Amino acid sequence: MTTHECDIVVVGAGTAGCYAAATAAREGYDVVVVERKDEEEAGHIACGDALKGADAFPEAIPKSQLEPSFTNTGVDHGRFEIPQENTVLEIPVPGELAVIDRWEYGRRIIEGAENAGVEFHYDTVVKDVTQRSDGRVTGVRGKRKGDIQRYDADVVVDAAGSLSILQDKADLQDPTFDTNVTYSQFCSAYREIVEVEEPVPWDDALVFKPTERAAGYLWYFPRTDTEINAGLGFQMTEEPMHLVDDLKRDLRTRPEFENATVEDKLGAALPTRRPYDSATAPGFMAVGDAAGHVNPTTGGGIAGAAYAGKYAAEAAMDAIEDGDVSEANLWEYNQRVMDHFGARYAGLDVYNIFSTAVDVDDLMGLLGALPATKLAEALYSGSANVGWWLKVQTAIKSFGHWDLIYDLYQTKSLADDLIDHYEKYPSRPQGLEPWQRKRDSLMEDIYETTGADPKY
Repeated sequence: MTTHECDIVVVGAGTAGCYAAATAAREGYDVVVVERKDEEEAGHIACGDALKGADAFPEAIPKSQLEPSFTNTGVDHGRFEIPQENTVLEIPVPGELAVIDRWEYGRRIIEGAENAGVEFHYDTVVKDVTQRSDGRVTGVRGKRKGDIQRYDADVVVDAAGSLSILQDKADLQDPTFDTNVTYSQFCSAYREIVEVEEPVPWDDALVFKPTERAAGYLWYFPRTDTEINAGLGFQMTEEPMHLVDDLKRDLRTRPEFENATVEDKLGAALPTRRPYDSATAPGFMAVGDAAGHVNPTTGGGIAGAAYAGKYAAEAAMDAIEDGDVSEANLWEYNQRVMDHFGARYAGLDVYNIFSTAVDVDDLMGLLGALPATKLAEALYSGSANVGWWLKVQTAIKSFGHWDLIYDLYQTKSLADDLIDHYEKYPSRPQGLEPWQRKRDSLMEDIYETTGADPKY
């Protein structure tokens, strides 16, 4: 067995892991990233390839480092295709937006972290955590080409992605770390990189389309005008889809994909759920997909992951300097996540819950009738101004949507209440339980109003 000692060990070389590692390494901390893939495959992750807000990413990995992976910076809106209504809805997307080569982006963030002083150990599959009798996590164990590798560290950062094995191996019952996590809160997704013969007419848009069955959607994101990230996903609470066949079926209906060739294909599980109530335990923090840091309505998680990595590293450094890596001394990380994007994502999760309880055709009909700019506000702020909901009736094409409008208005009001509550997230671990009781009471109202089955 080989033993490695460091200040911080990060498991996973994705966005959250690389930004966490780079943030600490730039301040002189000894940081090791443990990655299960080999050096060539590292960074090769299933993703929609859309990147929003890179102009405001943390500075630990400079934007100039990422820019060579930006393949299409001309996208500026979403294009929602609603076949049930024979309608296409164009929705502006605020802020900087780009479609990227995700594998190149993955290589770039790894290189950026290396430039900051991070050490990467590839081909290492983590199998377990090491933990003291008092509950403090002290490191991880894994294997590299059959040899056991042990990593001892002051802080372990779990950036191992959805349904991380580290959270199964660690004893997290005593701390506040969120263990209310099940497969039903996740989405199964699949994507292909497809090369077409002629430029597509929508190379300035992110294209979305509802799937024919199950709760999910198809996407077509143009990396260039002839290279398209085409994929689909469905909520794991629903009857499983045949992802590969269903994607091929839709591709065959689109003339722009005639004679297209597939360059790459990957599948993944995505957390379409609210952020973890707490992602800290003594000596341990989870970031990115491993902590539910994803917009639950779109699956977008790159920006949230980058900032989660930054906040986790800064909390870890402060705790190490104090000589106290207790949960209480890492708690600031939870607060910063909730303050930055966690509350908004929790509010958006309410609409995800709402969508599971309504007829897909009815919902698509309603979306086809809503003002595009106001829908954009709702999608990107978590909730929109009440005024437009009161006036939305003027945009309805048919009286058949009145009941759904009323249900959606009530849901919006409850989402606002939930966001308000998240903005009162406790400043210490002892305050989490009463905060959760109030939050859970709000969620009961949401389930009752929407008619949805409980998600948590």
